[in-house]
Amino acid sequence: MEIISDPQDMRGRARQWRGLGLKVVLAPTMGFFHRGHVSLMEYGKTIGDRLVVSLFVNPAQFGPQEDLGRYPRDLDRDVRLAREVGVDCLYTPEAKAMYPPGYQTFVAVESLSQGLCGASRPGHFRGVATVVLKLLNQVSPQVAVFGEKDYQQLMVVKRMAADLDVPIKIVGRPIVREPDGLAMSSRNTYLTPEERAAALCLYRALVAARELVASGARSRENILAAVRQIINAAPGARIDYAALVDPATLQDVEAIRGEARLLLAVWVNKTRLIDNTLLSESRLCCV
Repeated sequence: MEIISDPQDMRGRARQWRGLGLKVVLAPTMGFFHRGHVSLMEYGKTIGDRLVVSLFVNPAQFGPQEDLGRYPRDLDRDVRLAREVGVDCLYTPEAKAMYPPGYQTFVAVESLSQGLCGASRPGHFRGVATVVLKLLNQVSPQVAVFGEKDYQQLMVVKRMAADLDVPIKIVGRPIVREPDGLAMSSRNTYLTPEERAAALCLYRALVAARELVASGARSRENILAAVRQIINAAPGARIDYAALVDPATLQDVEAIRGEARLLLAVWVNKTRLIDNTLLSESRLCCV
């Protein structure tokens, strides 16, 4: 496995691969790999000739009071896991290379970035859209893969690529969960054993919503009331948002007609966790 840190070197390797007619796949990450990241890598290996995994904790998507400084990092472990999967290139640019002195250009995806995590984390999606576009330009993949746990992020990236005529397919992949249902996240390491148990309220709420829809419930009010009751009963849990939205526009829906996405953001004491599921009136969806 090749490890590249310099953006110019990454561009050169990408040009070489494209010149040979190879299909390049990119999996953008912030490192501290877990099974969810590995699933993206494994999928990427099946659909391309060369897999690049970027590892960059992007300062532009963290607010002043957020956890940039303590975001979990373990480069040696990440390198080992990437090698085990068969990643062809681990791309590890530094912040000073991505945002050199005088940098002042950012990408804003207007409507999709508003509300939900965009309301709780002002400027977050501006940073996400900007760094993803830079990574796409540096790696020049034909396909980029993202996890569906960060569903709003996935939709923002898809919109950005479509609006700016980026000739790259953006693919979302299913959420990977722990055996007890907790969505895998690097931030899970922040949780104490007691908080880890309380965090299962997100998964329980999603399962309850799915069961309600399967039994005939369609009303936003009824579904969200059940969700809030479950989360509010968990020790230390505080709802940031619980929303039932159109899967494409992320606008609130009053009732499920066809499909809707249930999106959750919940604080468990000092740790903010997100999760989501697709709810459908025509079939029982997996959580």
